Amino acid sequence: MYTCKAALRGMVQQQGGAIVNIGSIVGHKGNAGQSVYSACKEGLVGFSKSLAKEVARKNVRVNVVAPGFIHTDMTSGLEETSINQNIPLRRFGEVDEVAQAVTFLLSSPYITGHVLVVDGGLQLQI
Repeated sequence: MYTCKAALRGMVQQQGGAIVNIGSIVGHKGNAGQSVYSACKEGLVGFSKSLAKEVARKNVRVNVVAPGFIHTDMTSGLEETSINQNIPLRRFGEVDEVAQAVTFLLSSPYITGHVLVVDGGLQLQI
């Protein structure tokens, strides 16, 4: 919230800009043992959608990318084989695939208040 507030100052003054917050698919579907993490990520979605409505009149867009399992330090200790069985694309995503989603939202002038899920189809398993 503080980062968005700081970034918005300049965007509102220049009458345009874009913010892409990074959430998680866990915010949408939940996960055993991650209730606090899940609540925080879904809270980010609500915050971003509300902020999108508040600043749209200033031509500022706010969206969220919600990754699933991505190859990062955070997922390095996970057993991929068993998790991949639940992902329709049967693999973890790559960091550059999340970056492509962020780039898409930053370059799309008529999308605001959207959550773009990047999870290989994991949300389909709800």
